[in-house]
Amino acid sequence: MEIDFNKNSDGLIPAIIQDANTKNVLMLGYMNKEAFQRTEETKKVTFFSRTKQRLWTKGEESGNFLDLVDIKNDCDNDTLLISVNPVGPTCHTGSDTCWNAKNEQEFGFLTELEKVISNRKENQNDSKSYVASLFRSGINKVAQKVGEEAVEVVIEAKDNDDDLFLNESADLLFHYLILLQAKGFKLNDIVKVLEQRH
Repeated sequence: MEIDFNKNSDGLIPAIIQDANTKNVLMLGYMNKEAFQRTEETKKVTFFSRTKQRLWTKGEESGNFLDLVDIKNDCDNDTLLISVNPVGPTCHTGSDTCWNAKNEQEFGFLTELEKVISNRKENQNDSKSYVASLFRSGINKVAQKVGEEAVEVVIEAKDNDDDLFLNESADLLFHYLILLQAKGFKLNDIVKVLEQRH
């Protein structure tokens, strides 16, 4: 890996720290050649502290280390993307990230959809929505809907209409998300099981 530590006069390059599992950005630090070498040797992320003017391994005082998983160099060879497994919170304030955000795995639109479903569940008696009506009907009705949608996906999978197959698949996933929350779970719980199996 070629890294241009001479691009800046101080010999430092930015190191973006990303959680290897959630893919969330946890912090930004700076590395010189020695910090990079120590990180590779110890498998604990080490920076050059511009304040202290010395090398410091993240977690050396708090115990909240950043265990190295992978390092990637950008196209200009002057910025690193470092994947880590964080041990505890990353920020010195006690937050998961230096942007005061929770380090939870998100799934783009599916996470937004989970939030809508959660809102309908919490307000099921005040809402006329379809989702709220399913929650009011009880777990048996929700589970039945998932079964119906699964059968429809199987039927459409055997035909050649991709549009119908995708729409039925969307219906199945939507109702499955409702069933998960009816049972008190979310997608992250399923991901954890899959990760354990992997």
